[in-house]
Amino acid sequence: MAPVSVWLLFSVILVISLHAIDAGRDFYSILGVPKSATTNQIKKAYRKLAKELHPDKNKDDSDADEKFKDLGAAYEALSDPEKRETYDRCGEECLQKEGMGGGGMDPFASFFGDFGFGFGFGGQERGHEVARGADIAMDLWVTLEELYSGNFVEVVRNKPVIKPARGTRKCNCRPEMVTRQLGPGRFQMTQQTVCDECPNVRLENEERVLEVEVEPGMVDGQEHRFVAEGEPHIDGEPGDLLFVVRTHPHDRFHRKGDDLYTNVTISLQDALTGFEMDIEHLDGHKVHIKREKVTWPGARIRRKGEGMPNYENNNLYGMLYITFDIEFPKKDFTEEEKEELRKILNQDSVNKVYNGL
Repeated sequence: MAPVSVWLLFSVILVISLHAIDAGRDFYSILGVPKSATTNQIKKAYRKLAKELHPDKNKDDSDADEKFKDLGAAYEALSDPEKRETYDRCGEECLQKEGMGGGGMDPFASFFGDFGFGFGFGGQERGHEVARGADIAMDLWVTLEELYSGNFVEVVRNKPVIKPARGTRKCNCRPEMVTRQLGPGRFQMTQQTVCDECPNVRLENEERVLEVEVEPGMVDGQEHRFVAEGEPHIDGEPGDLLFVVRTHPHDRFHRKGDDLYTNVTISLQDALTGFEMDIEHLDGHKVHIKREKVTWPGARIRRKGEGMPNYENNNLYGMLYITFDIEFPKKDFTEEEKEELRKILNQDSVNKVYNGL
């Protein structure tokens, strides 16, 4: 290759490299998602990495704060459709130029509450000496479709927040033993309540949006905790907010553990001659059913891997059980038709009386 061509190639590579540096951080790489990722995939990736990279969990890593800031910036840009479109067009530099970067949001708080790591890592517990507000438990009604595929549900929370107020108040009140001399060689010890003087405060309601992740395979009654989103305590920490998963009844499927149950009504003709059909599943895919044998009332077939995803391992699915009901014709047959049916079916009369057990 000629020297001029070598220098030209080197110059092109250098320009491309400098452009990549100017373009800023690769937010997709930071979140570990492809450029085609949906908003829900971005949210799920952020939630997972936020737990792993939080500085409170990585105190030995000197770059923990910087990594966590990068993660927050990536989520802020890619979770907003307008910011994402700008970033995809010309990178982080354009976000900064158009005033879309570094908005000061705290996406981590919207997922986990103000003190996101009071849970989930085992062993981090509040000290018993710190006063706490009450926990709040609320039902979160979700569909079976959401429990099958997963979803993010936005909940508007009116949260009482402590704000400064004029004056002072008694705070940090505590019992202390006080010794009082009654006379020569005589003392008396009594318990008294001792308080400090603190700045006065008031409670104001603030509206904030919490994003609750409905994970595939979650079960009815399962809890999702937001730390410090419960009742406030003026002299201590707020309680927690717990969302308890409740499932709306479904018109086609019934869930038991990881298994799904459904009923299908077929005609007497199909029951005797066989049939072929598709059942639409919770995410829209079709479950194909084909029977060439006689189907009797109450007959049940099962399809492996067509139930609900397992919560611990979403690659495992339960069974789908399909029970058949037979719809009999409502018309009256003529004597000739009845005789023809007897010849076709060729059955002896079976009349048994029993208690059904």
